[in-house]
Amino acid sequence: MKDIPALFGCMVFNDKVMQERLSKSAYQAVMRTKEDGRSLDPSVAAEVASAMKDWAIEKGATHFTHWFQPMTGITAEKHDSFISPTAGGQVIMEFSGKELIKGESDASSFPSGGLRATFEARGYTAWDATSYAFIKDDTLYIPTAFCSYGGEALDKKTPLLRSMEALNKQVLRVLRLFGHENVTMVRTTVGPEQEYFLIDKEMYDRRKDLINTGRTLFGARPSKGQELHDHYYGAIKSRVAAYMRDLDEELWKLGVLCKTEHNEGAPAQHEMAPIFNTANIAADHDQLTMELMKKVAARHNLVCLLHEKPFAGVNGSGKHNNWSISTNTGVNLLEPGDTPHENAQFLLFLCAVIKAVDEYQDMLRVSIASAGNDHRLGAQEAPPAVVSIFLGDELTAILESLENGTAYATKEQVQMRVGVHTLPRFPKDTTDRNRTSPFAFTGNKFEFRMLGSSQPVSEPNVVLNTAVASSLDEFATELEGAEDFNGALGALIRRVIKQHKRIIFNGNGYDEAWTEEAKRRGLLNLPTTADCLPCYILPKNIALFEKYKVYSEAEMRSRYDIYLTNYAKVMHIEAHTMVSMAQKDIVPAVIRYGQELAQAICAKRAAMPDLPLTAEETLLTEVNTLTNELSTCLAALRECLAVAEQPDRDPLALAEYYRDVVIPAMNALRAAADGLEMLVAKDLWPFPSYGDMLFSVR
Repeated sequence: MKDIPALFGCMVFNDKVMQERLSKSAYQAVMRTKEDGRSLDPSVAAEVASAMKDWAIEKGATHFTHWFQPMTGITAEKHDSFISPTAGGQVIMEFSGKELIKGESDASSFPSGGLRATFEARGYTAWDATSYAFIKDDTLYIPTAFCSYGGEALDKKTPLLRSMEALNKQVLRVLRLFGHENVTMVRTTVGPEQEYFLIDKEMYDRRKDLINTGRTLFGARPSKGQELHDHYYGAIKSRVAAYMRDLDEELWKLGVLCKTEHNEGAPAQHEMAPIFNTANIAADHDQLTMELMKKVAARHNLVCLLHEKPFAGVNGSGKHNNWSISTNTGVNLLEPGDTPHENAQFLLFLCAVIKAVDEYQDMLRVSIASAGNDHRLGAQEAPPAVVSIFLGDELTAILESLENGTAYATKEQVQMRVGVHTLPRFPKDTTDRNRTSPFAFTGNKFEFRMLGSSQPVSEPNVVLNTAVASSLDEFATELEGAEDFNGALGALIRRVIKQHKRIIFNGNGYDEAWTEEAKRRGLLNLPTTADCLPCYILPKNIALFEKYKVYSEAEMRSRYDIYLTNYAKVMHIEAHTMVSMAQKDIVPAVIRYGQELAQAICAKRAAMPDLPLTAEETLLTEVNTLTNELSTCLAALRECLAVAEQPDRDPLALAEYYRDVVIPAMNALRAAADGLEMLVAKDLWPFPSYGDMLFSVR
């Protein structure tokens, strides 16, 4: 039996290892850097680097890398060996404090959205001492931020760290008003649940669409899908269980708190969930998890699909971002307390989130936008594109009673007057979960359910942290100047509830009536990436992030350009893949099948000239009709792409063209091809079917 506690974190240069290998003063300096954000003295960095190198070499490492998260959505790394030449043609193993703290990478080939010209290649990686170094594949990985020569953020980690600092500052201001002088640091915590599909590698290798795009561009629905609900939480198949055990161990070695795993709703779909961690470390672990999911799958002759909608007609895959705020004294600020005073504080933080989500619903929608997620939102088990908050009936009733100054009916009538701290204690789980809600309160945290499965969690948490920091900044400024704190607190909470209650919705997000109701409330409905991306550079949003020094205007405009370009490129790849598959694979298969039918008809007619209309003739007519439709749709898609590929097109106009013209042409081509798949003999159809792929892992 494996010693799991000994296995956990064995490849991580964590607090325990540092305490054993560093001098007391160096260890304390690193802890101050981690906890207070202080810079690290070069002499201390040199000691840390030496200890880190010795530890890594003992673990079998030969190289080190500054591991960073560029705007590609995945991680990047450049490996350098520890060797350094000595006299006589020998080498020693060295690693300096300078190499630990800062690295230099070619920034010209990473997306920069115009922040850097192609010939301006210099970029820097800077050690993030708040996230542990670790060993993977005989290499020491050092988590770093990535910035340009001019200091602009070229990555997803730097803005996340900035947003955490902004939120920390504003939360501490509010906590001082409640008398919490002992709290010195506040961090957001994140637990990202991860959904994914596993299919057999042999099936994957025969699907150019999966290889090129991560999703199936063609595929008729199988005879059996998820209708019987027999996969969800069902017994895990032995091959999948072996994969999950292997994945657990690899993640545990790297200190990833992988906790839960089960079958999800669709055939071949599964989920893993870690225990909460600080947002920065959770973001690093999320990237590691996605990488290892794919790598471990290959060992088992499987492929892990992280696309948001790899198979049409069955559940897509999301990543539920469980978000909360905790102090360094161990208090969750989004958990109702045991005393009226604690509950007044809880209500204020709850109102800060409600206000933030209402005012920046557009940025929350943008933060999870992608071409892949467009296929998922509003479909099976995914929330709609309209952002709203689910609080549950009891908490909503409490807020309504506070707003109206009326009694709230508990076991005994309690007058809701926040100013004199009479808010009653109520249990966490006072209502059912709402799986259709984009942003649901679940007792002591909010579950942001809109994220796509392939998406890093950094940007949604940047938006959440910054928007809530803005709310708390306003609250603190108002309350710090109040003569009557309790009276001002009550008035503030009532005003926020009244102004922002439109964002609260506890009903069925899939109901068409909700779309109309949301419109009446003035909530935004931004169904696609092309619809929502222009919100990114609205003046109010640029002002928010500039005020709290999370993004500069230049950084925001660069990201806007990157996201628009990425959307168009993804659609370009998908459309061209469809053209290739249809022309080179589907059309030849259909022609062969038509020839077989024609030969069968000729043979039967020769033997029996007077035979009525044969089954083969009826089938051939259907095949020919759909083949002609396929040919027409294929030509139309080619024409659309020719227009899309005209030079010097405005990025937004191009994104809208893909949304309005290219995607409908793709859908039409798919409909014809999927119809033919239902008619053509299985041995002639060039790709594994949905049934083959979804039920291939036994």
